Amino acid sequence: MIQRPSSALRDFLTGEAGGAVLLIMAAALAMLLANLPAAGHFYHDLVHAQVGPMLTPKLGPMTVHLWINDGLMAIFFLVVGLEIKREFLDGGLSTWERRRLPVLAAVAGMVFPAIVYLLVTGGEPGLTNGWAIPAATDIAFAIGVLALLGDRAPASLKLFLTAVAIVDDMGAVAIIALVYTQGLDLTALTGAAVVLAVLYGMNRAGVKALTPYMIGFALLWYFTLLSGVHATVAGVLAALTIPIRCTPGAPDAVDSPLHRLEHAVHPWSAYLIIPLFGFVNAGLALNAQMFALLLEPLPLGVALGLFVGKQLGIFGAIWAAVRLNIADCPSGANWTQIYGMSLLCGIGFTMSLFIGGLAFPGQAILVEEAKGGILMGSLLSALVGFAVLRWAAPGERRAEMAAG
Repeated sequence: MIQRPSSALRDFLTGEAGGAVLLIMAAALAMLLANLPAAGHFYHDLVHAQVGPMLTPKLGPMTVHLWINDGLMAIFFLVVGLEIKREFLDGGLSTWERRRLPVLAAVAGMVFPAIVYLLVTGGEPGLTNGWAIPAATDIAFAIGVLALLGDRAPASLKLFLTAVAIVDDMGAVAIIALVYTQGLDLTALTGAAVVLAVLYGMNRAGVKALTPYMIGFALLWYFTLLSGVHATVAGVLAALTIPIRCTPGAPDAVDSPLHRLEHAVHPWSAYLIIPLFGFVNAGLALNAQMFALLLEPLPLGVALGLFVGKQLGIFGAIWAAVRLNIADCPSGANWTQIYGMSLLCGIGFTMSLFIGGLAFPGQAILVEEAKGGILMGSLLSALVGFAVLRWAAPGERRAEMAAG
């Protein structure tokens, strides 16, 4: 029997999800600094301090905020791409039978929040571009909450949540590439295509050393940044060219390029990049004016999209798929636990904040309103989801659940 090597994602799932704890602490510190009278200006000046040369006139001078959102986050998306590739070739999404329910749940979990957002905002032209903000799930936060529940959350539920979040990430990347791309530079886009072709050629030629791929990734990021497509997309594209050396019926080898790169980069992403992202993006000044704005259509639409839209879409899709015999539900989990998991999918912190910045470029007030809605919706989803799972009955057998 072939021993399946552990992936960074699987190690993360079986651990205590410490990255989520650091993200919470970083976001809390940002909120604290943004609301302390003596530190508010310091936080703003730090986040927007100019660092390094201007890479493209479209972005202007590079700041701490831009280096993290457009630079370091490309490494986060590289990890996302590696996990997507692994799960499709050697994981929970490796067969159509395994993919069916997570894909249905993830698609519905993106469509329903967008519908709720558009209904609440009333289709106002200035707000329509934010429809994708509540469509994303933060896997680190959601898994972190599940980790706090211990054995009250069955392992099958954690794996299913991960599969849904990975498909969700694929949708988010597609949205970023197709919806939030403006003013394409064809010369830079051609350069990016050439670099991507070289990376693919190295894969086909059997190149196993990681250094050439990392050089190619850096070049791909630079050309993508100049092209007008958001630079983080380069991370996913580069990841898809990393060899996994997967053969039918056998997982990838422990020394495969994808396995080595995933384990090398994942800790930096989980324990440094994501907390830094949370720190520079979560600083929301909670003054009287902001509290009044939280009931405006934009933050309300985002919050209800995450809390109401996510649970309606994901739980509704799972229920319908099981009742119609389209797919089997996660083993060992009852309907209450699946509902609790659906609620946790409404935690959209990292990716929602990221999309919020892209949806309203140069409109600081709308970005701040979106942040307020994201914090409201994510916090409500986390608290209610935790409560439901905390008091849920022990998992039932799949046959009992289907019969119930």
